[in-house]
Amino acid sequence: MKYHIIINSVKTVDELKNAWTNKDYIVLLEKFGLEDVNESSTSELLELLFMGISDFDPEEAASIILNYKLSEQLNENQIEQISHEMLLDKISEEYADITLHHQLFNINQLLHKAFNGTFPNAKATVVEFEITPNKDITKEVILKAFDKTLVNNNVIKRLFSNHLAGKEAFDEAESIIWNLTSVSGNSYNLTTSEYWMSRDEFKDAEFDAIVVEFEDEED
Repeated sequence: MKYHIIINSVKTVDELKNAWTNKDYIVLLEKFGLEDVNESSTSELLELLFMGISDFDPEEAASIILNYKLSEQLNENQIEQISHEMLLDKISEEYADITLHHQLFNINQLLHKAFNGTFPNAKATVVEFEITPNKDITKEVILKAFDKTLVNNNVIKRLFSNHLAGKEAFDEAESIIWNLTSVSGNSYNLTTSEYWMSRDEFKDAEFDAIVVEFEDEED
């Protein structure tokens, strides 16, 4: 199908709205030794949490938060390895399970603020765009459409060229784009890691793109 896309804005951000809830902060406060915290405002809880986190070794603090958020997806050895790599800014975005990237970004940014920059400052990309026709819009369709405007050395194009061309199933699209939201009419917002696409990688603000669906061959 042929789509017409207008890119209205591409922003770089270092935190995502609603990444953490007050309930998350209260549970983490307990894990960092600050129990019986009364219900407070978000800013007060966060201030207390930063104080609690900063009393711990950075790797230990990372391990505690990773265990809280990702213990069902990661084993102890993986958590230990990632808690070390986060400090060194060596976590590969090509980590085996890319569904974790969104969570790792949020954890990293919480630690970055708690330790005043000891952890690297990761970035996310927010794109506001319009797409016509507004039909069968999925994360896969958007990535295939954006293939037309992203520079040739973009990592999605390098890693998933066959998927973008409709030659292979593109299940990874669901994790590459963290969030895709319909705003109104033909307008959408998407959020992803700066690793996958950055402001500087968009060539055209308005373009046409033909999206080819993958058709699984029957045996």
